[in-house]
Amino acid sequence: MSKAKDHDEPERRGQATMADVAKLAGVSAMTVSRVMNGKGLVAESTRRKVADAIAALNYTPNQEARNLAGNKPIRVGFLYSNPSAAYLSEFLVGLLSQSGLNNVQLFVEKCEAGEQAEEQARRLIENGLDGIILPPPLCDNEAVIGCVAQAGIPAMLVACGLPDKRAGAVSIDDYQAAYEMTLHLIALGHQRIGFVVGHPNQTASAKRLAGYRAAVAEKGADASEELVVQGMFTYRSGLDAAEQLLALAERPTAIFASNDDMAAAAVAVAHRLGLDVPGDLTVTGFDDTALATTIWPELTTVRQPIAGMVREAVQSLVRRVRALREGEPAEAEQITVDFELVRRQSDAAPRVRPPARLRRAETR
Repeated sequence: MSKAKDHDEPERRGQATMADVAKLAGVSAMTVSRVMNGKGLVAESTRRKVADAIAALNYTPNQEARNLAGNKPIRVGFLYSNPSAAYLSEFLVGLLSQSGLNNVQLFVEKCEAGEQAEEQARRLIENGLDGIILPPPLCDNEAVIGCVAQAGIPAMLVACGLPDKRAGAVSIDDYQAAYEMTLHLIALGHQRIGFVVGHPNQTASAKRLAGYRAAVAEKGADASEELVVQGMFTYRSGLDAAEQLLALAERPTAIFASNDDMAAAAVAVAHRLGLDVPGDLTVTGFDDTALATTIWPELTTVRQPIAGMVREAVQSLVRRVRALREGEPAEAEQITVDFELVRRQSDAAPRVRPPARLRRAETR
């Protein structure tokens, strides 16, 4: 049986098609179309599969056939290099759904490890973009932001801890979110709380660390420097950090990791060491990506509405581009959205441990 040709997406040599995306995601082309247009009922897990396939194939939708008379599409670039697949998947879900609703033509580019992000941005801009969206860590890259500003096109920074006046931004209050999560752990009874810091190239990392430290100082919890360990927002770095924390002579009763990937790694290390989570060790994360509910126990975490933040970013960018086209003032918007502390099964009050003298006797 021959397959019907997708009239909205003519085949182009060397470039992925909607059919390619559908095949990789294991869904129909109609489902891909629904996800891209933000229409119809599509399960969240299916949206993520489509988003992952689009990222893997660097698929650029051809929306020329969808253009309405007199409604010129808005050409938006998306440059990314995020090490967390879970985070990127959430990001793409928001980006694709909102782009379809706003007649946005997406140009997706991955910045590979070792490549110059500034050069990647310059090549992307050469597509005649009307605007660009930068997620972490590129939203903190001075060279990339400068390149976009020099090109004279609007930019939106998503989840940037320290917004740049040359671009619009959508973020949560990272300091307050980490502060409240730390207060929550202290309220449960934890005094030695390990903290896994995010990648130093992201401004949000420093803000989350500052929030943790402020809560610890305010409540008089253990502020030992050995409890703060550097991570890189990757699962691998989370393994290393958790091993370091749990090897301490007096291990922490809780670990608060700066993202869900590193928190999931901490849970894995705890299980390997024979520790019960949350009985022997409480673990909490940050972001509330799909990973938070696909491990056991499910993570208590800070919900950063990633897909919602991206939708806000697209809407703001569209407003600005349309204003510029009409010769009207177009101020870059700085938008702060709400976060939420989500409790699941990975946190609990610490168990009362016997004095060190009795613990030594038990091991003889």
